[in-house]
Amino acid sequence: MNKLVFSLVSLLLSAAFSSSALAADAEAGEQKAAVCAACHGADGNSSIAENPKLAGQNANYLVKQMLDIKEDRREVPLMEGMLAGMDEADLEDIAAFYAEQEITLEGADPDLVEQGRQLYRSGIADLGVTACSACHSPTGKGNAQAGFPALGGQHAGYTDAQMRAFRSGERDNDGRAAMMRTVSERLTDSEIEALSSYISGLSGGR
Repeated sequence: MNKLVFSLVSLLLSAAFSSSALAADAEAGEQKAAVCAACHGADGNSSIAENPKLAGQNANYLVKQMLDIKEDRREVPLMEGMLAGMDEADLEDIAAFYAEQEITLEGADPDLVEQGRQLYRSGIADLGVTACSACHSPTGKGNAQAGFPALGGQHAGYTDAQMRAFRSGERDNDGRAAMMRTVSERLTDSEIEALSSYISGLSGGR
């Protein structure tokens, strides 16, 4: 059943974004993304752990997140004003630019690697926690066609904060299936910390 749901989600998201992705202009996106550099870095590698790295992120996911923020499905007050004057074509160009950049690799805490690896690759069967690798790939590169984000190299602090936000329901833009809310609500603080640390050291297949 889980594989069937995953396949259907992948097909629907792929159909929704395929035509717009082809029309996006990464060169134009670089200019439009200049306003984003203060928080996310000129090349999408933010220097502040609270601000996500956008470099190397798949364009489908980036467009969805920006639209969710713009249309009040995800609350990020600082970005709402910046996106207000942009249309969907602008967002697609920005996403195309960031998707072409290379994310910098973080370093996982050696003391948390084994626990993080186990959770990421195997989940917790007894609690029905699906392995993160099922959607985000074993190397953390994500699934661009399905719009599932790349995670490898992301700031541990940012990943930790987002998982806690999903767990509390503060963030709920993970679709009707509530995949992230379902997973995170079954994890302890220490498990989220270990996962976030492990993910920060994944290379995304590079």
